[in-house]
This record gives sequence, C-alpha cells and structure tokens, in this order.
Amino acid sequence: MIIKSFELNKINLNNYKFYLFFGNNEGLKEEIIKNSFEKNYLEKIHRYEEKEILDNRNEFFNSVLTKSFFDNQKLIIINRATDKIKDIIEELIERNPSDIQFILNSKNLEKKSTVRKFFEKEKTIICIPFYEDNNQTLNSIISQFFRNKKIPISQQLINILIERSRGDRKNLNNELAKIENFSLNKNNINLQQIIKLTNLADNYSASELIDHSLAKNTRKTVTILNENNYSDEDNIIIIRTLLAKLKRLVKIYELVDEKNNIEQAVSLFKPPIFWKDKPLVIQQIRSWGKDKLKSLIYESNKIEFLIKKNSSVGKSILTDFIINNSKKTNN
Repeated sequence: MIIKSFELNKINLNNYKFYLFFGNNEGLKEEIIKNSFEKNYLEKIHRYEEKEILDNRNEFFNSVLTKSFFDNQKLIIINRATDKIKDIIEELIERNPSDIQFILNSKNLEKKSTVRKFFEKEKTIICIPFYEDNNQTLNSIISQFFRNKKIPISQQLINILIERSRGDRKNLNNELAKIENFSLNKNNINLQQIIKLTNLADNYSASELIDHSLAKNTRKTVTILNENNYSDEDNIIIIRTLLAKLKRLVKIYELVDEKNNIEQAVSLFKPPIFWKDKPLVIQQIRSWGKDKLKSLIYESNKIEFLIKKNSSVGKSILTDFIINNSKKTNN
C-alpha cells in the first residue's frame, strides 16, 4: 500500500509490521524513523545491511525471530535494501513474527523494482516514497528554525541557505547546526556570517573534527585539520561544538553511573543519538573520565576567550589544544 510521508500521522503505525522507505531524501527518512519509530523501542533497535543478511540468512532469521522475555519487542532496520531482499521479506511476512516492526531503507527504486511493486500491491504492508524537498519545504524548515531561536532572518538569507543545501534537508540540517552553535548568546546573525558559516560544504564539518578528537583518533584529527582552511568564524564554531559535545558526554556519564553500562546509557540518552554516531560516542566515553571532561569544559571556555582575544593566532591556539587532547596518552 502506498502512502505519502506526510500521511503517516493519519495511520496507526502499530497496525503494520513492514515498511519500505525509498528515495533520495535521507534527511526526511531519518527524521521519521527517529521521531515516529525509534522512540517506541529505545535500546531494542537492530540495524542490518542487506548484504550481511543475504550472506548470513539463517543467522539473521534466528536472531530476529528468537523471542526472549527481555527482548520481545524489536525494531529491525535494513539499510541499502534492494530487490534481492524480497524473498526474505516474503518469508518473514509468512512467519508473521509478533511484536516486531521492519523498515527497509532503500535508495531510489525504479517502478519495475520487484520489492517496490510487492509493497505497493499488498494492503497489509506500507510503501512510502521520499522525494527531494522543494524550495517551499526548505523555506518552511529554515523559517521555523529561526523563529524557534528568536533570531530575525531575511528572505535573502533563507535563499542562500536553500541554495547551499542543494535540495537535501540533511545538508540543510547540517548548515542549521553550524548556525546554532555559532549563534549561542547572539540575538541576530548577518548575511556575511551566514555566507562564511555555510561555505564549509566541501570541508570536514566541525562536528566530525570534534568527534574524532574526543574519540582520541589522533591521526584522523590531524588529517582533518591539515586538509581544511578554517576561518576565524570557523574557530569559534569548532570550540562551541566541542563545548556542546563535552556537556553531552557529562550527561551520558550520569546515565552510565546509573545503569552501569555504557552502551545502554548511550541508547537511552535523550535527545536520541543517531545510530551511525553511537560507536564513536561510546569510544569517547571510554576515552575520558567524567572529572576530566568537566575539567576540559573549563579549559575550553578559556581557549574560546584566548581565540577571541588573539584572533590572528586563533587557529594555532585551537589546533594545539585539539591535537593535545586527542592524544591517547592524555587519559
């Protein structure tokens, strides 16, 4: 059965066990999976690549269909799904596993695709196309973001952000995250700042740099720093991104102390951490003690002050600080 993405809120999601999401709008897919499905399962989410299922079919069925008292509800997400998975889905439907929902996440599927035709034809399973966002949709997302932040923005700035996002709300959300980090404690943001902030499309993002630094991946951290020409504004974004991620790690540590389990703490953390980021966050937690993280927050605030006071050497100050804290000997 075909429905539109905006019609999902009109149906009871629990009435359907199998969903096919296809199309190139990865940003919208991620939002819907996170907001409509993942919140109902917490740590009972299992992700597979189609290839690992095809290579280990029996193991997959045993893992998915084995029911335990502690794990009787599951969300199974199968990424990069193609027509090759169709017979496995048919078998799963025939077995009718209880308390399990399946989401097949596919790129764009042609009309002749057998798995697409199967999901479109059957009334008990859901097929949702995810087409690229148009300018009107992106305009609405941007306007809502700045209204929530209580920061005035002109249509000219909105148009620049739409152009930089290249029709992909995932790109747009990345740009808005940069702006959010930069605009902390600011009441407005101007055209020139927007242009500079969003001119990092071909660079590694500040978030990626900080993630590898906190995970003590020194070689990757140095590579990112060497391959990018960060501006003075970028330096502030990077240090504020570091502060935000440090504060998040301290909060996760509080859950670790409560649950005595790092993986469970990361899975239970709110707002939820995207599945692709969880391994790196777990590595970060294992690389730092809670007291050292708190100390690093204090040090980062001092570094931000030094960067602002000495902008001509701000990049050197920040680079030394990040590299020193990414070294594995600095536990």
